[in-house]
Amino acid sequence: MSGETIWYDELQTPIGVLRLVADEVGLREIWFSTGRHQRSPRTEWMRAAEPLARAKQQLEEYFAGERQHFDLALHPLGTPFQTQVWWELSRIPYGATISYGELARRIEQPLAVRAVGAANGRNPLPIVLPCHRVIGANGSLTGFGGGLPTKRFLLSLEGRVAEGDLFGVPSRIIAH
Repeated sequence: MSGETIWYDELQTPIGVLRLVADEVGLREIWFSTGRHQRSPRTEWMRAAEPLARAKQQLEEYFAGERQHFDLALHPLGTPFQTQVWWELSRIPYGATISYGELARRIEQPLAVRAVGAANGRNPLPIVLPCHRVIGANGSLTGFGGGLPTKRFLLSLEGRVAEGDLFGVPSRIIAH
């Protein structure tokens, strides 16, 4: 046991329950209740709402289509390469997608596409560091820790908000 205090709390969302984990520095992890990376909190961690209240509020605003950028203290733990990839994720505009190759080029390591994909897959802060905005070079949806239906939902939500229609009616139909 390291002696550091770790808090966690849960948030009900349209994609299921998210478990948020933070330490004194900032938000450390977001876990999905579905998908391939389901986890449980360690026994020494404390369930507490207050340390995670701001993150929960911003995620609720995101799912309501009211927030496109997060303003949170973050503390993802990873290798220097992984953190470089994760910070670059935060620069992908809301509602946009890029390929793994483009992400590799953006961190000036164009030959490291597979390593970028692996780092993307280990992103501990999905949604906040939007790894769901990275897709295959041919436009296909590829792996996502929360599952492909969750990735599809997040991209659809952002697409509807970016087009100005949160209710799913294409803006071309609404415009007169």
